Amino acid sequence: MELQVKPLAMAVVVMAAISSVALPQAVAADSAMIEKGKKVAFDRKKGNCLTCHQIAGGSLAGNIGPPLIAVNARFPDRDKLRAFIWDKTESNPYTMMPPFGKHHILSESEIDAITDFVHSL
Repeated sequence: MELQVKPLAMAVVVMAAISSVALPQAVAADSAMIEKGKKVAFDRKKGNCLTCHQIAGGSLAGNIGPPLIAVNARFPDRDKLRAFIWDKTESNPYTMMPPFGKHHILSESEIDAITDFVHSL
């Protein structure tokens, strides 16, 4: 006797399995938070990320830091990326990147928004 699974039944099983798995934090970032992060990152009085980094959609990009492309591949763990933005001097005391959180350059919510934006690149 051969077991036959109907396509609809298989789809229900697959959807149940998917819904029981926790989604990564990167998927949870909503478009409003990403847009807020982009605004802060491009703001010359706030994140000012374009001073050092090339970012799609930005102008007058710097060349001190690496271009921000495929960031989610380089930082699959969003929390590690946030720590990097918060204070890169923790892992590299000679970095040129300002410690945005430690020196209160950006607020917690601004750092979260920039993290979501950069992680989406």
